[in-house]
Amino acid sequence: MLALLHTSAVHVAVFDALRDAGHPGLELRHHVDAGLLERARREGPEAVADAVAAVLRRAVAEGARAVLCTCSTIGGVAEAAAAGAGVPVLRVDRPMAAAAVAAGPRVLVLAALESTLAPTAALIAEEARRADRPVEVRTLLVEGAWSRFEAGDGLGYLRRVAEAADAVTGADVIVLAQASMAPARKSTTARVPVLASPEPGLAAGAAAARGDRPSTLGHPDAGVPTGG
Repeated sequence: MLALLHTSAVHVAVFDALRDAGHPGLELRHHVDAGLLERARREGPEAVADAVAAVLRRAVAEGARAVLCTCSTIGGVAEAAAAGAGVPVLRVDRPMAAAAVAAGPRVLVLAALESTLAPTAALIAEEARRADRPVEVRTLLVEGAWSRFEAGDGLGYLRRVAEAADAVTGADVIVLAQASMAPARKSTTARVPVLASPEPGLAAGAAAARGDRPSTLGHPDAGVPTGG
């Protein structure tokens, strides 16, 4: 069973649909806690480290063989808590970051939430060091998009994201930093690849739940306990 840690309930249906399409038979267990993101935005991601660790312990107690964190803001915190969880813990955006590095040196990160920009940029830089590739990461906040998301205006939210992607210049690849932005790929007319995290992230989580070797999960030691 693969447990998923979400900070918005909208992701439940998204990942269930991806499971049905690409990983039939994979059992998912969803843990939704919007308060984690709210606190991380106010106080910084490290402020929720203990709470995230508690969610991971509960997921493992319920039978999870791996945990996938779908929130980019707290993904690094989740990975860091893996040693105490005893199972692989992955952040949904790591496979996307690796793909961005492979696509070209000029990476543009789009986010609707400012707290997501720095963690995503840092992750891409980390993957660039792993791959020994040069990378220039720029970030752009999609103004006004998050307020639409919070108001329940999903179409307006995605329209803002797509418009921002369409206006990008001087980039080899565009990264949609938040999982909720993924559907905007369908409507963007950007001339460079536009990457989103849910599909490759779930694939990595499914592989971890199956017990595949760590080298196939997008990072050689992300969330894999050592010793013993």
